[in-house]
Amino acid sequence: MSTIKQALYSDPAKANDPSPFIIAEMSGNHNASLERALRMVDIAAEVGADAVKLQTFTPDTMTLNVRKEGFTVTAAKSLWKGRELYDLFKEAQTPWEWHKPIFDRAREKGILCFSSAFDETAVDFLESLDAPAYKIASFECTDIPLIRYVAQTGKPMIISTGMASLGDIEDAVGAARDGGCTNLTLLKCTSTYPASPENTNLLTIPHLRDLFGCEVGLSDHTLGIGAAIAATALGATVIEKHYTTARADGGVDSAFSLEPHEFASMVAETKVARAALGRIQYGGTPDEQHARSKRRSLYIAQDMAKGDVLTRENLRRIRPGLGLPPKLFEQMLGRPVNRDVEKGTPLTYDILG
Repeated sequence: MSTIKQALYSDPAKANDPSPFIIAEMSGNHNASLERALRMVDIAAEVGADAVKLQTFTPDTMTLNVRKEGFTVTAAKSLWKGRELYDLFKEAQTPWEWHKPIFDRAREKGILCFSSAFDETAVDFLESLDAPAYKIASFECTDIPLIRYVAQTGKPMIISTGMASLGDIEDAVGAARDGGCTNLTLLKCTSTYPASPENTNLLTIPHLRDLFGCEVGLSDHTLGIGAAIAATALGATVIEKHYTTARADGGVDSAFSLEPHEFASMVAETKVARAALGRIQYGGTPDEQHARSKRRSLYIAQDMAKGDVLTRENLRRIRPGLGLPPKLFEQMLGRPVNRDVEKGTPLTYDILG
């Protein structure tokens, strides 16, 4: 099972880097400014992301321009309560004519760029730009025809699983693999904006990996970077996080997006988390061996003459660790020494009578 880094990078150092593949999700935080979008590509490269990700749709490929029940956001806690879906998608879209300059800027900065495709026309368009991978958003996880269409590109595919049941995920994974996808990553996702830590359920990540035999990760809508670090410790190999130049600038997703310094911290700390996983290890690492002398051991605590016996007063369990181990303390009591011994001498077998 190859990772997405192995599928996307020809440089062995990058391909085999075990740290998570970090995706900087631009979404609609460009605020309808191409100049801002290009600056956000620069930021993604500067903070150490592996890829910047767009969303490729138009209002008409997402919904209908009608004012009827179901086409207005009504959830009381939604950031977009009262907004019409069509108007919201019109504001959040990344114009298709912007994609090429954004892709070109990413190449200039040495960072990957790909997108979430929301229908077949988006896939065809992204293929014309030679997109290296595809994302399926949580709300499209059940769009099996779309998943099959993406799979036939042969590119790595990342599927978010917000709200998805095991049956939904099984259908999506089956469609991807039957369609020709050989590099698949499933992302644990909670489809609330922002998501609370209590509803994030990161323990699902290793379960997904074991059930479906593929790479796993996190599409993170929580505030801050804690969930991403914890996900890495649970085996996530992909982390996707929304970002912005500054939350104060506003934007459709700015409220739960990271600012540049926060994103840089996430990149750094997930690398630390992955490196800290290491392997199962007992007995101390090579770097720890010098510290063995700091352990407690048995020491002569009073001057002793030849023939004196060891007692609780003249034998102590102290640091450093140059004498016999403390577990032998009771066995040593009552044993004579075979020569004069000074206080502060480590107890070894050769001085016992």
